[in-house]
Amino acid sequence: MQRAKSEYAIQTVTNALRVLQAFETDEQLGVTELARRLHLHKNNVFRLLATLEESHWVEQTDAELYRLGARCLRLSQSLTRTRLITRHARPALASLCRETGETTHLGVLRDFEVVHLDGEQAPGMIAGTLRIGERMPCHCTALGKVLLACGARGALEAYDRDVIAKQGLAARTDATIADRDKLIEHLRHVAVQGFALDIEEYERGVSCAAVPILDASACLVGALSVSGPSFRLDHDALESRIVPSLLAAGAALSRLLGSSS
Repeated sequence: MQRAKSEYAIQTVTNALRVLQAFETDEQLGVTELARRLHLHKNNVFRLLATLEESHWVEQTDAELYRLGARCLRLSQSLTRTRLITRHARPALASLCRETGETTHLGVLRDFEVVHLDGEQAPGMIAGTLRIGERMPCHCTALGKVLLACGARGALEAYDRDVIAKQGLAARTDATIADRDKLIEHLRHVAVQGFALDIEEYERGVSCAAVPILDASACLVGALSVSGPSFRLDHDALESRIVPSLLAAGAALSRLLGSSS
């Protein structure tokens, strides 16, 4: 018999979440009031608040009360931004799929991996795989290359320091760029040209192109891709047929998000 998920709950974590939820109705609360509302000992509440404060989930005011911290704001903004991108990208994904006849995806960068938020499956028996919800490496995917190369200042340096230096670059196929210096040079070229290609670097028989999506502050918030079988999408087909459509779709979506670039 399968155990209920509630049996796996960690009480301390549950209480920490209850503390955060208490601020849904009050901007500022003290230890005594929180203890009363949550039916917890004041010492337990104080320890929970100290732990949350250390990681900036809450912060203390001059009046020795507590309120939600900057980490909550960033998480809320991230959720709002993700939902906004996904909502605006849905028509673009469908339109791009119809125009190119190939599978399309919307991807974002999470912990130096590509997360596929949404996609549109191409018609026909032979088409690119729909990967909604999947995580893939950056160095051998068109989406990942764009997200690294066109992202925030310092993103590539952080990837080099925290991923390449510690884990190396796994060769998925014999076309994968597994040499650090060659990859860095390649990504700098991607940043200049404004799009990335993956020709059988992640998977044999599959090719892909991707472009960045920008917001009102000209910051990268995601990427659009078109993928399909390599016999249809060789290098020439990607650059002559797919990339122009992708660039137009990426620019249109960026304008919807407020970009003037």
